Amino acid sequence: MDNQYKILGVDEGASIAEIKRAFREKAKQHHPDIAGENAREYMQKLLAAYEILSNRQLRFDYDRAYRAASGRRHGFNYRDYLYEQAADPDSKFRERAQAELIIFELLNFEEDAAIRMWLDLGGMNFPLAKYLDREDWMDCSFILAEELEKRNLYYEAFSLLTALIREERRLPYFRHFAQDVEISLKELVRMKLRPVVDDETWIECMQELLDLGFSAHEEGRWLKSQAEALVNIGDTAAAAAVFRAARKRDPSITASARLKKVISKECN
Repeated sequence: MDNQYKILGVDEGASIAEIKRAFREKAKQHHPDIAGENAREYMQKLLAAYEILSNRQLRFDYDRAYRAASGRRHGFNYRDYLYEQAADPDSKFRERAQAELIIFELLNFEEDAAIRMWLDLGGMNFPLAKYLDREDWMDCSFILAEELEKRNLYYEAFSLLTALIREERRLPYFRHFAQDVEISLKELVRMKLRPVVDDETWIECMQELLDLGFSAHEEGRWLKSQAEALVNIGDTAAAAAVFRAARKRDPSITASARLKKVISKECN
């Protein structure tokens, strides 16, 4: 499998602007009208590399496939080795092998096996970050979250994505994918999470989002939703205070009839 980054002469963390600039420079040098017909094949490779790396989704899929391909070690069956180490209770590398096996299976499109293993090891209680390099942990968490969401494990996906965004903001790694991670989280919260969690858990989830820091409009909506959950558990004083905070974030937010009744009662 060709290394598309090497073809363009950029590193794996290159921004879209850097990729475009590198493509323009190389295209000028190797265009068949300038370099002759012998450069046509290389120009086609340049075009293919640019098409992949300038598209977020294509780039993500390529990175995943290339990493999987480069993990096949010259005839050495790395999967068997990891399974052997992961199953050996006396191996001092057991937990690391288990963590590496999860990401190995994800990268090799054995998602069901990876999810089963992660859940058997305790799911969110299994400290992947402890046993994987930071970049591997972040890649693993993102792919895991996608696969968990497909299997309707929305709260687990939410927990992975919030942890991932918190770490990305501390020290950027995804860069060109960071926006996609945030969009995935927001869509999960907007469309799928609420029906599968109780009111107390929903309140905690909204607080997680608020602690991450988003736009005032988004925070206003999440505060309103938090206030409604507080009404459900009977904490009307907190609900009124939280809704007031929502209105400060976004004055256009309106209360439901039930929330209005609570606010009116608390104000009297």
